[in-house]
Formats: sequence, C-alpha cells, structure tokens
Amino acid sequence: MLYDILARIDTKFCFQQVSAHCDIPCKVYDPISAQIAALTIIRMVDLLGELQTSSSLSLEQQAQFLRCVNQKEQHGLKVKEEINIIWGDYFKAPQIKQFPELHDLVHNIMLASSKAKQHISKEDALALLALVNRFAEIFWTTKQVNTYIATCPYPPAQNIVYPALSV
Repeated sequence: MLYDILARIDTKFCFQQVSAHCDIPCKVYDPISAQIAALTIIRMVDLLGELQTSSSLSLEQQAQFLRCVNQKEQHGLKVKEEINIIWGDYFKAPQIKQFPELHDLVHNIMLASSKAKQHISKEDALALLALVNRFAEIFWTTKQVNTYIATCPYPPAQNIVYPALSV
C-alpha cells in the first residue's frame, strides 16, 4: 500500500532518480569470500569424483551427488557476485590504470566461473581459483598490503593468496 502511494506521488511530481555505487559506502571489501567459494567448488568436484567411482549410485549417494552439484552451482554464483562487487564498487580509475589487466581478469573470472559450474572438472575449478587469487593479489596491492601464498588448512588444501597483516 505504501509503495502504491509513493508511486502515485512520484508520477505526479516526477522526482529525479538518484543512485550510488553502494547502498552504504562501508568500504569493507575482501576477496576472501570469492577465494573460499572457489575452494568450495574444487572441494565439491573432489567429492563428486569420489561418488563417481561406483558403477551405480545408491539413493543416498544420488542425493549426495545432487547436494554437491547444488553447492558447486551456488558457490560459482558467489564467486561472480563477490568479484563483481569489488570490481564495481572498490576499483576506480587509479587502480585500473595501475592494473590495466583488471577488466579482462574480471571477465575471465566470470567465464571461468561459468565453466566451473557447467562441468565437473577439477582443471576448470583450479583455473578459476588461479584467476581469483590473481584478483586478490591485485586487490591487496592497491591497498598497499603485501601478500603471501599459503596452502589453506582445510580440504581441498590449495594455495591461496593471503594478505600479510601485522599485529
């Protein structure tokens, strides 16, 4: 009801529409969510591979298969969402000038995420993680934060770019 009233007022007075790059300019950005989502895709591919070793799947295994595929899909979307938010809200002209590869990198992440969703391929999932790690490296460099690479302490035990934060 309130929406209808406001819509009628708007049609009568034609208020100018405004928008901002962020609902609340909080300046809290971190590519770790995209990295964890990419790791989850790799983990789901590993679990799906374990299920595929049987010649036929039990009903429970079929349900597990579907859950893993669903999670792989959801995390593929999460990679895209998290990268897109940082790319669209955080990166500005100075960072893009410093890293002219950024637009192509983000586009390649979107394509790689789609490919990782479309297939059950560890190679595709690892390629996505490599791109997301490069994005994280660029992100932290623009914040003058050094990075290091370490193997994450949980499955699938892949290398991740971490910020070298001091205490």
